[in-house]
Amino acid sequence: MADRSTPNPIPSVWARQRREPGQPALSREAIVREAVAMLDAEGVEALSMRKLGARLNAGATSLYRHVATKDELMELAVDEVAAEVRVPDGPAPDWRAAASEAAQSFRTAVLRHPWVSSVMGQAGLVYLGPNLMSFSERLAALFTGAGFREPDQAISTLLAYVLGMSTTEAAWLTTVARSGRSETEFVTLLMPAARQAAAGHDHLAASYTGAGTTPRDPARDRDAKFGYGLDVVLDGLAARLGHQPPEH
Repeated sequence: MADRSTPNPIPSVWARQRREPGQPALSREAIVREAVAMLDAEGVEALSMRKLGARLNAGATSLYRHVATKDELMELAVDEVAAEVRVPDGPAPDWRAAASEAAQSFRTAVLRHPWVSSVMGQAGLVYLGPNLMSFSERLAALFTGAGFREPDQAISTLLAYVLGMSTTEAAWLTTVARSGRSETEFVTLLMPAARQAAAGHDHLAASYTGAGTTPRDPARDRDAKFGYGLDVVLDGLAARLGHQPPEH
């Protein structure tokens, strides 16, 4: 049951004053950590305040003293994961290498917690969370230091690529996990059907034929694909940096 004693026109945990806990043994931090563990193990569909309360040996009412709604809990969980993302500290002598490191770190965090990609655009005002704000601030400092006059646009471009690719990867890895097989085994079993589907499409058929019969490392292939696209994005940002419109 949410606290409605003070109206909150903005439905976000970051826009609501935090209540003092009534139960010292149960903190908001502990609730969020357990929620992330549950999301990692069972996915978004399995998360409920009742089930989470049972894992914490507490009733759902006790949880609502710390988190008003499930949507707020998702905001908090996303921000908890954001704490894992790293951006190099201090002035970067090579902005491109630093941006690449941040992008790779973001991807790693999303793939470690596959549910994140599916809720990033739905979990309220996630960008107001302290960890995501810190991440954005460090990226802004990086791009500003590199000379970008519109660092927010550079950030949006980079993160749109990372989130888009990571969403696809996370969905794929979830499918693989549900099969009960390793990724290499799953790809090997899938290949005959993929070749059959590509038959009659010359360019696609050639790419599947070129894959051969020897199993490849699909994780390495995914890394290479992500790295290729990231290089293209950074090439574009570098070109933009060298041809920025004059300041007014």
